[in-house]
Amino acid sequence: MKRERLILVTNDDSYTSKGFAAAIEVARRFGKVIAIAPERPQSGMSQAITLFSPLFLNKIREEEGVQVYSLSGTPVDCVKFALDHFLDPKDIDLTISGVNHGSNSAVNVLYSGTMGAAIESAFYNIPSVGLSLLDHAADADFEAAIEYGTRVVQAVFEDESLPRPLCLNVNIPKLPVEQIRGIRICRQTRGYWREEFFKREDPTGRNYYWMTGAFNNHEPEAEQSDEWALSNGYVSVVPVQTDMTAHEQIECLKGAIK
Repeated sequence: MKRERLILVTNDDSYTSKGFAAAIEVARRFGKVIAIAPERPQSGMSQAITLFSPLFLNKIREEEGVQVYSLSGTPVDCVKFALDHFLDPKDIDLTISGVNHGSNSAVNVLYSGTMGAAIESAFYNIPSVGLSLLDHAADADFEAAIEYGTRVVQAVFEDESLPRPLCLNVNIPKLPVEQIRGIRICRQTRGYWREEFFKREDPTGRNYYWMTGAFNNHEPEAEQSDEWALSNGYVSVVPVQTDMTAHEQIECLKGAIK
């Protein structure tokens, strides 16, 4: 008899986030769920791991087909703990990371704790899907994220020809379901964040700084990019790889550096 699927769910906004509940809702449509997320928000942690302090696991709740835990670490800690201690990677059919409150398109993929966790899972040859909704609000409406997250996960399970390792960066625009125009398979937009630091003074006279910034899109008209898809009402799906080698530069560097 064919066993029931087992899906790992994590995120970077903590186990209390509404997006985490939305990811669990997507996952439970396809099988049993083990959900392990940081005990506090861990946005921007990328592939960070905890090296110099202990990790504490707490069981939050258990119901039919779903177990939820918190871990006192980063998103990648959650995946490593799950797959190297808590579970057998061979038993996991898919990892869902998210649903993130806010975009992880373009260069955000490098900073994102949500995508850091998805990428980590792909290292174990487990197909992984990072889900993000372009809405930072704590009480955001995740209906579209659940709908399109379900569609992507369904496709991953149904098409066995998809390559492994497989890691998908899925971003959903801040729109009602009926206004989303569909799904576009995209590439990452070329562009970068430029930060600004605002200087303030605390009551004791010490200076402190708040960081803000803006994303500079270097190719706003590039219709094959994820930023274009999102700004035009589409869900963007970008396949992610971990080989960061600039292969096109190898030959010219061989001639320049000897």
